[in-house]
Amino acid sequence: MHKITLKPGKEQSVLRFHPWVFSGAIKKIEGDAVEGDLMEVYSASNQFLAIGHYQIGSIMVRIISFEQVEINTDFWHQKLMQAYKVRTTIGVAENLQNNVYRLVHGEGDGLPGLIIDIYNDTAVMQMHSVGMYRSRQVIAQTLKNIFGDKLIAVYDKSEATIPFKANIGAKNEYVLSEGKPNQVLEYNNKFMVDWVEGQKTGFFIDQRENRKLVESYAKDKTVLNMFCYTGGFSVYAIRGGAKLVHSVDSSEKAVELTKQNVALNFDASNHEALAEDAFEYLNTIDNKYDLIILDPPAFAKHNNALSNALQGYKRINAKAIAKIKPGGIVFTFSCSQVVTKDQFRQAVFSGAAIAKRNVRILHQLTQPADHPVSIYHPEGEYLKGLVLYVE
Repeated sequence: MHKITLKPGKEQSVLRFHPWVFSGAIKKIEGDAVEGDLMEVYSASNQFLAIGHYQIGSIMVRIISFEQVEINTDFWHQKLMQAYKVRTTIGVAENLQNNVYRLVHGEGDGLPGLIIDIYNDTAVMQMHSVGMYRSRQVIAQTLKNIFGDKLIAVYDKSEATIPFKANIGAKNEYVLSEGKPNQVLEYNNKFMVDWVEGQKTGFFIDQRENRKLVESYAKDKTVLNMFCYTGGFSVYAIRGGAKLVHSVDSSEKAVELTKQNVALNFDASNHEALAEDAFEYLNTIDNKYDLIILDPPAFAKHNNALSNALQGYKRINAKAIAKIKPGGIVFTFSCSQVVTKDQFRQAVFSGAAIAKRNVRILHQLTQPADHPVSIYHPEGEYLKGLVLYVE
């Protein structure tokens, strides 16, 4: 294990349990460190602070322990069991109505760089650091030890998320047995999940509670689910008693997935899925819908795209607010981590002002409890949402 020494005074954030050490805080690195190596972090006065994975970039250490422990199979078992206990406590694991949930949410579970989603009998891992990628086999085996026969396969989907500068040739593959895309339950709604070809790990688990809220507002309404992806909001709106549901996405594949998921749950003559550009479609919908859901992909993944992202949120919300029926409801979201809650609200406010409608905020939404945010790492709160009443 290598040793990193911080500059004087730079230990304060680590002492406050923030899980990142930035390059500007580092005084020296002992040894010939390779990306992904374990590092012990010390203060300028040689006080032990933490252990983490070394990486090249502005964040040079992602901390996985604030205690001086051995990083072995017992360490991984303890960490993953802690995460599992949280999910049983909040009621998403061991739930007959739900077999899809996030088991590990990076910094929120003290494991920066690691995402694990459970899809019925398959775990899908996504590594965002080389250190986690190099630990994938022991993590997969630990999952099998914890879940036993309830877990058939573990799939690693890290090819697109590992830092490209590391050049380690990561490939998406099964690391424990082999499975196949299968059907999951979420609040007793059925969904097909394809973690091999689908976005992220296959399904937007983080919108579970917000989909349930849409269901409570949908009765007798005409509903537009914009950026529908696999149709999650559409399925809940139909179950909630919507008169008509239109699902719109620019991707033909997403439209087909939406049709498939609706058909799994209903013989729904009141549903139509359309492959259309979002901005163009919104230009055509004057007073057509009572409820509009705006759940776009991340408009900004890096700070250098922030300005354009905020303009995008302003434009799309202005169009929806302008076009919805009087007394309509807009569910609007941002999943861009670099967009703060205040910046998103300001963009929606600007959109409402452009639309010249009277707008009330009914709910302020975020990610569900299986996507926890460490109180020491507020940056982990990435999903922002508002429910608006438009007069």
